[in-house]
Amino acid sequence: MEKFTVLNGIVAPLDRANVDTDAIIPKQFLKSIKRSGFGPNLFDAWRYKDVGEPGMDNAKRPLDPDFVLNQPRYKGAAILLARKNFGCGSSREHAPWALQDYGFRAIIAPSFADIFYNNCFKNGLLPIVLNELRVDQLFHDVNAFPGYKLTVDLPRQLVLTPDGATQIAFDVDAHRKHCLVNGLDDIGLSLLQADKIRAFEARRRAEQPWLFG
Repeated sequence: MEKFTVLNGIVAPLDRANVDTDAIIPKQFLKSIKRSGFGPNLFDAWRYKDVGEPGMDNAKRPLDPDFVLNQPRYKGAAILLARKNFGCGSSREHAPWALQDYGFRAIIAPSFADIFYNNCFKNGLLPIVLNELRVDQLFHDVNAFPGYKLTVDLPRQLVLTPDGATQIAFDVDAHRKHCLVNGLDDIGLSLLQADKIRAFEARRRAEQPWLFG
């Protein structure tokens, strides 16, 4: 998993509450269990004017110019600004996969659905909870200034505005922070114990050889 320390990126504002995981990545694209390749179909029903299906050439599909991710000013955005209860609905892990594959590394919202929130950390995404007044102000600033960027400093647990004058603190669980900063997913955490695992298996083989045929 890619490490997350300090991120400076363009902010894309998705001004909708209760965005569910079927909107993030529609159900017809869930056939693959790979973590990559979902970015072109992120928010598929909102980005395109036709109905998307697996295998379609997205470059030839008609775009909705009014949707935020289709607007040139938000090209290359790495931070998604959203409203309350982001990621509600089904528990599909494909939702954070799609967001990350598109290029997002952090999401800022007043609240997240619990399972989606947990899945973000397991896949290298940082979900940041800020109060609604603060999120309202960020929406105002993003809309007012093209190319608006924020800096997310995970080690210091701060969101910094472009001029550096405003530092917004956020909370994050210490273990989850450790995993993101060090690029450790569940498999990575297990591999840290590789020597102990090998020693245990060697001891068990010696003590219970009949289990190994």
